[in-house]
Amino acid sequence: MQSSAKTPASYLKELPDDRRRELSRVRAMVRKHLPPGYREVMNWGMITYEVPLARHPKTYNGQPLCYAGLASQKNYLSLYLMPVDAKALARLKAAFKKAGKKLDMGKSCIRFKRAEDLPLDAIGAELAAVPVDKFVAYVEAATR
Repeated sequence: MQSSAKTPASYLKELPDDRRRELSRVRAMVRKHLPPGYREVMNWGMITYEVPLARHPKTYNGQPLCYAGLASQKNYLSLYLMPVDAKALARLKAAFKKAGKKLDMGKSCIRFKRAEDLPLDAIGAELAAVPVDKFVAYVEAATR
C-alpha cells in the first residue's frame, strides 16, 4: 500500500499502532547499521534508504538508487534489500535457519509481521557490509 506521506515520521504516524511499532523496530535496526552516505527519505510510497542523486546522478529512471526500503503492505510488512547477491542470500538463509525463523522472501523483499520474525543482527550485518561506493560500483557494473 503506497503512501503519499512526505517524511518517514509522517508515514509511521499513518500506520496502526501494531504496524508502527514493528516497522519502527526494524527501522531502528536499519538506521543503526546503515553505512554513511545513504539517506533516509520517502520514495516509491515507502521509507527508502538511497544513494543521493548528487552522489550518483546517472540512473536509468532519474531516481536515486534505492539501497533498502521499509513498507507496510496489505497483509504484511516488507523489508526491501537491493544488493542481495547469491552469497548474501545464502548468509541470510543460514541466519534465518540458525535463528529458527521462517524466511518469507519475494524477489527483493523479506515479508514479516513482527520484528521478532527477523534475525535483525544478521540483516544489520548485511546492510552494514555495503558502503555507498561499493553499491554504486555494483550497480554500474550491472548496467554496463
